[in-house]
Amino acid sequence: MTSEIHCDSLWHGADIVTMRNGKYHLIKDGAIAVRDGKIVWIGEQPSMPALAAAETVKFDGGIITPGLIDCHTHLVFGDNRSGEFEQRLNGVSYAEIAAQGGGIISTVTATRDTEEAELLEQAFFRLRPLLAEGVTCVEIKSGYGLTPQSELKMLRVARQLGQLLPVEVKTTCLAAHAVPPEYAGRSDDYIEMVCNTLIPEAAAAGLADAVDAFCEHLAFSPSQVERVFVAAQKAGLPVKLHAEQLSALGGSSLAARYHALSADHLEYATEQDAIAMAAAGTVAVLLPGAYYLLRETQCPPIDWFRKHGVSMAIASDANPGTSPALSLRLMLNMACTLFRLTPEEALAGVTVHAAKALGLHESHGSLETGKVADFVHWPLARPAELAYWLGGQLPCTVIFRGEVRS
Repeated sequence: MTSEIHCDSLWHGADIVTMRNGKYHLIKDGAIAVRDGKIVWIGEQPSMPALAAAETVKFDGGIITPGLIDCHTHLVFGDNRSGEFEQRLNGVSYAEIAAQGGGIISTVTATRDTEEAELLEQAFFRLRPLLAEGVTCVEIKSGYGLTPQSELKMLRVARQLGQLLPVEVKTTCLAAHAVPPEYAGRSDDYIEMVCNTLIPEAAAAGLADAVDAFCEHLAFSPSQVERVFVAAQKAGLPVKLHAEQLSALGGSSLAARYHALSADHLEYATEQDAIAMAAAGTVAVLLPGAYYLLRETQCPPIDWFRKHGVSMAIASDANPGTSPALSLRLMLNMACTLFRLTPEEALAGVTVHAAKALGLHESHGSLETGKVADFVHWPLARPAELAYWLGGQLPCTVIFRGEVRS
């Protein structure tokens, strides 16, 4: 006699889009059994074993997908730059705006001057729209403080978001984002401070899950980034990198040498970069929101990533300057229309591959036995609709760690 599987909840009445191995792998008329916040059984309902569930939820058709994962955001910052956005559209140049104290320095100033409680309130405002459309896990970077005190303040706010809201939050120390005004002309000295003071303090306080840097001619050189990577390794933290957004500096190949979780942006990545990333298992995180807002014309080398088997994730890059995006689902459409991804690749980009970009592929990103029970029910006929519909919020029921998220 087969003994019963005891579980906290059983969910059925919809088709399940598992996203196993980055493919839809659709289970028609599926069922998911959950115990202690994890999936203990998944399959076709007619094949379901004997189950004793404390609660049973039956959907009236539709589809179930993994919870969406936004693996690259800058959600914590002071104020916003909507005024500069309007100035640019009225013909004011970026150089003129910067001369007026605008650009990233204006966000740095605002972030430094904003109290922790106010930063938290502002970040709540930006995170809630993402949660409303099915995001169950989000990465949040620092990078607008650029002093130990302000960077740690940003990371504490990000941690608080994960404690106060039903969402998994992964934090990334991006102190090597820009050269602060007080270090003008002394970028090496700033990198030394980041490596010797800021990264160790963030790691010791348990505030960072990873370390990131911006490798670009207007930020930091590959040699400076490598110093950051070495410091991260000493602190026991994995690395990520903003790379090849505006020019080809070989940053993504450098990231691959350090087995980075991801290299992000990648408009100017080369085939050699793709080969190196594939060998290292480094995920390519595509950020169509920034590409769109900056009116870029060079797409990331999608065909090379496909050819060499590089996992491609998609993220909002929510930030005050180049991607004030509060919809990850809109990024799905942009990835399809601007970068020519298929809807299946796009959905993999905000589920299984996004989980890999955060080092969470063993526990998140697909619907399989043993993984965390984060999933979303959509009253849709097929998964391509997630990338198809533009604007608004599609109705959905979000299950976070096995419980309906209100």
